[in-house]
Amino acid sequence: MSRRELRIAILGAGIMGCSLALNLARRGARITLVDQAAAPMAAASRWNEGKIHLGYLYSGDPSLATARKLLPGSLAFRSDIEELIDQSLQPAVSVADDIYLTHRDSVVDATAMAAYFDEVSHLVRSHPDRHRYLADLTDAHAIQLSEHELGEITNASLIVAGFRVPERSVQTGWLADRLAAAVFAQRLIEVITHARVDRVVESDGRWRIIGSMPDAGRFDVVINSLWHGRGLVDAASGFASPNIWSYRYRLALFVRSGRPSRIASAVIATGPFGDIKNYNGRDLYLSWYPAGLVVNNDSGDPAAASATIPDVVPDHLVESILRGLGDYFPEVVELAGPDTDRVVAGGWVVAPGRGSLTDPNSDLHRRNRFGVTRIGSYYTIDTGKYATAPWLARRVTLEIMG
Repeated sequence: MSRRELRIAILGAGIMGCSLALNLARRGARITLVDQAAAPMAAASRWNEGKIHLGYLYSGDPSLATARKLLPGSLAFRSDIEELIDQSLQPAVSVADDIYLTHRDSVVDATAMAAYFDEVSHLVRSHPDRHRYLADLTDAHAIQLSEHELGEITNASLIVAGFRVPERSVQTGWLADRLAAAVFAQRLIEVITHARVDRVVESDGRWRIIGSMPDAGRFDVVINSLWHGRGLVDAASGFASPNIWSYRYRLALFVRSGRPSRIASAVIATGPFGDIKNYNGRDLYLSWYPAGLVVNNDSGDPAAASATIPDVVPDHLVESILRGLGDYFPEVVELAGPDTDRVVAGGWVVAPGRGSLTDPNSDLHRRNRFGVTRIGSYYTIDTGKYATAPWLARRVTLEIMG
């Protein structure tokens, strides 16, 4: 069989599945893209903060293993995505550096955090692909804020230090619309939605999908790029993971402000606190972890991915998020006005490990154990982070298509 005749089933139509489908179809493979949602890019890949990590967030991993693992994918994110959607990503990129604020109860103190940031900055500056990022990294440094500068961002006594780092984020809704449009425009991609996948079975070297969808025929390759349901399908298909998995479902607040907001893109680190992304002065993402975490299961059982999530957002959730962040950022109160559009949405956060973010020894402070596992012509992909998906998709495409 020639490579141009390959039939490939991709399970999951998030950023990983869509990136895979486009890359493979453009190289001649015939793709069936399957998802339980109503449309591609409708779940966790649409409803998150879109941070394109350089490693600064993971000061809880002083070995730098997480930073080193994330960096190549994040530096390639822009060029990989622009090739897939065939347009510039610039309109979706946040316009200012992120601010990291050290909480008094952080699992990493300010001195250790400053030292870690210096090491990450050195990694970034010395990387040969640093010019490919969303912002100029030629002289990448984490700059500690003066007392005056810190006071202009937050007046909270619980914040003991602040650092400006050259990280950026992208508006996930903007990108989701364009990536889904590119998928629908590709004639070699068949999209099947509202379809639950239970398992895959092999017969004579080809694969069949078992689930709620009609029989789609046999496939030469199956790629399991599901997010929260990946472990269930792997286990049911006879490919159980050796890892213990944590499944968390987190809601956040997406805001369209009626007037420009000066609030900084800021992360309260390191632990179960909150963060804000101000993309362009009007579109913002607000998360307060204690309020938004509605499912938290680290039993290791893949069935935890099917835990019940609320059909209706609690009435108090918007107020809880605004109140939690408002204790640190006074400008948040401006986002509660009648001229502000607000949407509460979220998705699963899936990671190998267990424990609490308040525990410095928890595996959740390290995110370097992700990647691709291949069993014959069955691939299962732990995406890791949103930022690393297009890079991993390109690597898998090259392995399959050459």
